[in-house]
Amino acid sequence: MLFPLGSGITTKVLPPTKVPVKLLLDNHGRVIDYLRLSITDRCNLRCRYCRPEKGVPFIPQNEILSFEELERLVTIFCQLGIKKVRVTGGEPFSRRGCLPFLQRLKKIEGLQDLHITTNGVKTAKYLDALAELGLAGINLSLDTLDPKRFWRITRRDYLESVVDSLHGTLEHGIPLKINSVVLDDTSDDEIVQLVELARKYSVTLRFIEKMPFSGISRSKKHLCSSLSIRLKNILPTLEELSPNFPTTARTFSVKGFNGKLGIIEGYSRLFCNTCNKVRITATGLLKTCLYDNGVLDLKKMLREGTDDQEISRAIKNCIQTRFINGHETERFTSKQDVEPSMASIGG
Repeated sequence: MLFPLGSGITTKVLPPTKVPVKLLLDNHGRVIDYLRLSITDRCNLRCRYCRPEKGVPFIPQNEILSFEELERLVTIFCQLGIKKVRVTGGEPFSRRGCLPFLQRLKKIEGLQDLHITTNGVKTAKYLDALAELGLAGINLSLDTLDPKRFWRITRRDYLESVVDSLHGTLEHGIPLKINSVVLDDTSDDEIVQLVELARKYSVTLRFIEKMPFSGISRSKKHLCSSLSIRLKNILPTLEELSPNFPTTARTFSVKGFNGKLGIIEGYSRLFCNTCNKVRITATGLLKTCLYDNGVLDLKKMLREGTDDQEISRAIKNCIQTRFINGHETERFTSKQDVEPSMASIGG
């Protein structure tokens, strides 16, 4: 019954019902709410720290998860408590249909933030649609602003296209992070040139340790110098910020800068205690650590007709057997003679 205003009838207002928050916890009490999703191993660059000069054989297309299979897995993970998804490759835009796939992912219940990591070669033409989609952020790979060095690193002459994507992302107001791998021969002058991007623009420029995922023989040793010491020598006013959320990057402010700087110590593995992410490779392997060989064949489960509930249980079981950090993972994981390519594991 409806009562007119002023009728003297009062009703009891009940407090809103609290919806239980879904938390996906690992065996060390870490909340897992971030999924990196590789949709292809194809890439239009041949970066020397990611692939050997002659390249690596591409995975046959029928071994790559279909967009429908990927969408189903993201739905399952979001039902478990995943809130952030980053689409990676290879290069995501090397796969036809990437944009419509992103548009479908954005509609999945429980997904709060959708990101993409790209090399920027083909990204500029998609920026209108990505801005309309409400993409939470773009990570752009850019290791140098020197055209000759770009060619030597990537073995391709696409720097102009990447820079166009960088400026286009800023113009569209999409949050931008720039990822730059520091190689053994990266000079201080190159670092200073890149740092200017963070001085001029509201971006986060993150320098990344070279990691052992290049598709080459494991006989070659990996050198790892302290990026933080090097950056502080170049920028004495560097001040480290305290994060209020799990992050793989140490973040720094610099006086007079519009943006921020960051360091990702993936080889040193100094951020493992707050790791909140898992990965799915393009072939459907679940990786609970960057350094494992895959802990669950999701593709096999999907293609054998396993239902969502059983897949969910298998995922939770794997997350309950994570190693405490990447060093321990590597210690107990069987080594292969040839390192996997970063493009094959999704970063």
